[in-house]
Amino acid sequence: MDGRRDAAPRADHPGTAEDRFRSLLEAAPDAMVIVDDSGTIRLVNAQTEALFGYQRDELLGRPVEILIPGRFRAQHAAHRDGYSATRQVRGMGAGLELHGLRKDGSEFPVEISLSPLETADGLLVSAAVRDVSERKDAEERFRALLEAAPDAMVIVDDTGTIRLVNAQTEALFGYRRDELLGHPVELLIPHRFHAHHTRHREDYSASRQVRPMGAGLELHGLRKDGGEFPVEISLSPLETADGLLVSAAVRDVSERKAAEARINELAALVESSQDAILAKTLDGRITYWNAAAQRLYGYTAEEAIGRHVSMLAPPERKDEITLLLERLRKGEKIEHFETLRLTSTGTMLDVDVTLWPTRSPDRTVIGACAIIRDISDRKRAEAELTALYEQQKHIALTLQRSLMGTPPAIPGLEAASRYRPATQGAGVGGDWFDLIPLGAGRVGILIGDVMGRGLEAASVMGQLRSAAHALAKTGMQPRQLMQALDAVVTDLDVPDQLVTCCYLVIAPDSGSVTVCSAGHLPTLIATPGDGVHRLTSPVNAPLGVGDILYQQAGAAIPPGATLVLYTDGLVETPGSDIEDEIDKLTKALDDAFTRTRRLEATADHVLAALLPDAEGHDDDVTLLLAQLPASPLATASVELPATASAVAAGRSFVVENLTAWDCAPVADDARLLVSEILTNAVQHAEGPLVLHLRRTASDVDVEISDLSPHLPQPRLAAQDEESGRGLILVDAIADSWGVRPDERGKTTWFTLQL
Repeated sequence: MDGRRDAAPRADHPGTAEDRFRSLLEAAPDAMVIVDDSGTIRLVNAQTEALFGYQRDELLGRPVEILIPGRFRAQHAAHRDGYSATRQVRGMGAGLELHGLRKDGSEFPVEISLSPLETADGLLVSAAVRDVSERKDAEERFRALLEAAPDAMVIVDDTGTIRLVNAQTEALFGYRRDELLGHPVELLIPHRFHAHHTRHREDYSASRQVRPMGAGLELHGLRKDGGEFPVEISLSPLETADGLLVSAAVRDVSERKAAEARINELAALVESSQDAILAKTLDGRITYWNAAAQRLYGYTAEEAIGRHVSMLAPPERKDEITLLLERLRKGEKIEHFETLRLTSTGTMLDVDVTLWPTRSPDRTVIGACAIIRDISDRKRAEAELTALYEQQKHIALTLQRSLMGTPPAIPGLEAASRYRPATQGAGVGGDWFDLIPLGAGRVGILIGDVMGRGLEAASVMGQLRSAAHALAKTGMQPRQLMQALDAVVTDLDVPDQLVTCCYLVIAPDSGSVTVCSAGHLPTLIATPGDGVHRLTSPVNAPLGVGDILYQQAGAAIPPGATLVLYTDGLVETPGSDIEDEIDKLTKALDDAFTRTRRLEATADHVLAALLPDAEGHDDDVTLLLAQLPASPLATASVELPATASAVAAGRSFVVENLTAWDCAPVADDARLLVSEILTNAVQHAEGPLVLHLRRTASDVDVEISDLSPHLPQPRLAAQDEESGRGLILVDAIADSWGVRPDERGKTTWFTLQL
């Protein structure tokens, strides 16, 4: 090389050889860069100027690294020295990722072919540089298209080696990309098909035809985990410079195959169904008829298909077919429509029909299907069961009413009651109520509800009502009665049996009510001029819970006030709050008492307001209205010491008051009985003693209270005994009498009618 602008290899005829070399260099389609062994550029062609954006004189004499991105320059010097040692021709596209650097600083992908040139001046290296940007872009677009393909794409060469896959292939087969590239495609095929696949692949290489997806072959893929799955494969040959490549689009058809299997199963089920199944057009023409339809109606499929479905309806039900078809056209599904249908022999059948519209892919109604079930046997059985049920319901209701009994009419106590057995289910339950005369003007009111339905609940109710009535007659207090009833429920040995109950004792002369509630709904009080409100009482657990100490409470109730007792059937409805329903009951009572004070009319009004559907309640309903008696015409009380003088004082007190009250006809009897009871109290009880007289329009009540809890018992005295005959006289002379315990001791009472 000399110091001229250009240098060229010497030849026998330098000018001619150099011109030819330069001409060849300029005619080369690629950028040509010739450098010496120090990496200095000695010669370039016009394509180099165009490719890199430099003028020729900006390159000559400069290091070749000017054309290489800065990040590669340090490595390039080592590669250049290594090449100077080996001096081998390197072909274009030798698997290296190379980049060029333009004058404007932009990079671009290149392929470089290197050729050593031995000259008198030393080694020169000729580098043919080709811009492969467009090809790289094309490859990227191809790869992007490959990645965007909805199916797994596997590209193999003519030896069956995998050259390219997309992400869907990784997801479908479970391999990473680097686990597939360079491996035989048989890696993705079950082992039992390997031998056949090699032969099929060789045949395809010979024919090179496009094979569309789903070409009738049963193909399977093999995942990395060893699982097999059905596939469809589309094959396309690709002629490339490197030879034949085959593009395989692989689609997992597991879901479709499963759907086809389900369809086949469904078709088999439809045909083997015991129910008649038919399809029809929207104008009623039959298009499908299964074997069960033939058995039901007697028509073969050939006889039925194409005919109008109205052939199955009796003449009086032809219009029904028209209406059903109209509903199906609107897209309506009709379930369990019970009707009559006609067989080929003219026999009438009770059938249950379910119809639904069939639709095209765009959701347009195009037809209808029907499932028909013969329910003739069921209808006959239902009729028999209905008759039997009504008979049993009548028996159960009769038994329940017998167990419930009829509360007696109590003079001075106006009452109205309503009982409605459940209209659904067993029809009987465990509701009961009772009015119990306790003597001396006192009245017990009892209401209860045995949880549960049927004869068992009614039986428990009957036992509890009888026990409660008997216990109440002893005069025991409400809390004591509840304690005793709780033991009765426990002794019945009915698992998980709970009972709500409320017991009230009315004392008209003192204007008081004593109440004990075992989990029952609150009692309401309707007071003239004061509206309806709840009676305050302690909240106790229901009967049957066990180990409960029941509490009671007293309240002053004015004469003429009405107590309202009820069971949950009146106020408990699905989906509603029971407190809201009690408020509704309160309003209904307010409305009724505003219009009338008649209890019967009030009871009717309440039931109409809370149970508008008389046949739609599924629990027993009990309502009891009890109006407190008017105040006594006269009362008088005196406290006496527990001494012998109390007897004479008591006799005088009775005679004086009864005479003043125009009750002289019974004064002598009253004086005698008071004398006997006071004598017993002085001898056996503790003082002070209280003598209380009460006069009503029809009788005189006398009560003698002491502080002893021991209850006197009548006994037959021997002839030589001077005592022991007091209670026998009381029992013989009084119209009624009794002894009741109270918180302080006991009270002995008797009644004489005027």
